[in-house]
Parts: sequence; C-alpha cells; structure tokens
Amino acid sequence: MPDLSRRLFVLGAPLLLASCASSRRLSADAFFDGWGGSDYNYRAIYAGGEDNGYPVPAIDLGQIDPAFYRREVSDPTGEAPGTIVIDPNNHYLYHVHEGGLATRYGVGVGREGFGWHGNATVKRKSVWPTWTPPSDMVKRDSEAAKYADGMPGGPGNPLGARAMYLFQGNRDTLYRLHGTIDPTSIGKSMSSGCIRLLNQDIIHLYNNTPVGTHVVVLPSNDPGDEVDAAM
Repeated sequence: MPDLSRRLFVLGAPLLLASCASSRRLSADAFFDGWGGSDYNYRAIYAGGEDNGYPVPAIDLGQIDPAFYRREVSDPTGEAPGTIVIDPNNHYLYHVHEGGLATRYGVGVGREGFGWHGNATVKRKSVWPTWTPPSDMVKRDSEAAKYADGMPGGPGNPLGARAMYLFQGNRDTLYRLHGTIDPTSIGKSMSSGCIRLLNQDIIHLYNNTPVGTHVVVLPSNDPGDEVDAAM
C-alpha cells in the first residue's frame, strides 16, 4: 500500500473499528436531518450510515471531547439567521437560527483555517469532493504528488463527505468547510487544512446551507501547528 494511502487508511481506521458507537444503518433523512433542541441522542446522531453509495462510519464518542458534539445553544454571535460564524480560536462553528438560537458544531482547524478571516459567501458545494493536495505537499511528498490532479471523493479522501467553498464576489478565498476521516482532530489545531467537521456534522450543515449563505470568519491568534494531519 503506498505511504500516503496507508496514512489515509490509518486516519480512517478508528472510524471503521469504532465499537463504542452504534453501527446500524439509518435512512438519509433520519440519519442526517432533523436533529435539534436539547434532546440529543448522540449515539443515533453519530451512528453509521450510507450516503450516495459510500459508507459513513460510526463515530467512537470516546475519541471526542463532549464539548465539541453538535448541539443547539443560545446564539452568541448576534448575526442574522442563516449566517455561519466560524470561531477558529475556540474550535466552534455556529449556524444561526431564528429565536436567538444556533446550532454549534465542534471543528478542527488547520493552518489555512487560522490564516484568513472576514466575510464571505458559500458559492460552491460538493458531495464527496475531490481532494487536491497543496503545491507544497506535492513538492515534498512523492505519494501526494500522485494526486496532484486530484484524489476522487470517497471514504479515504481527506475532505470527507462534503465541502463548501467560500468566495468574496468571484474570488475564491481558498477557505473550505469540509469533512474529515480523522475524528480525533475535532477540537484541535492542525498544521494543514481549513475547517473540518465530523462527516455526520458536515452533511447536516450542508443539507441546511444553501449556496449564497453568508459566512463570517472571526480573527484568530493560533497558528495551527499542534499536529501534522492531512487536509
């Protein structure tokens, strides 16, 4: 197995081997939508499922600080309903709702996620997106170079099940919201990548985020260098 593929498999292995969470399959509607309020069944929310022909492995809840589980909270942002607010320093993403509430997701933040802030718009969305390694990774890693033209989407892809791309006008900010094959990265800072969510969470957010959604990325002071993880 090539080195890069082996590393991606190792990152995904905890998901595939998770035994503390349910692995039962649910319909897409039951699994990915409709969760809210204070009545959260996290074993159900983070259970295994199937999406567009690909398996979404169950999450071992013991791998993640409960502070970073998805939940509905009082909105701390003051932004208009529908807005997404990213707080890199505290590793949270808020999706603002009516009535002073917001869905809060725990996120992992890479160097690129700390390197830009401001206002943007979700201009493009992708299901099981292609991953193209950064040019510096291609230069230093011969295995990454094999994917210089892009790694097709799927369970081993570092971008996970979904990606949303932020633009200012027609300019790509290169800022991404995406899934992850490494659930242990949630709530942490990484040396690469943007804003990653658990696959169950990025699917939930994606399903409730139309193209054109306003996104606010707050300033940060963290360089994002705790661990070395793929995108």
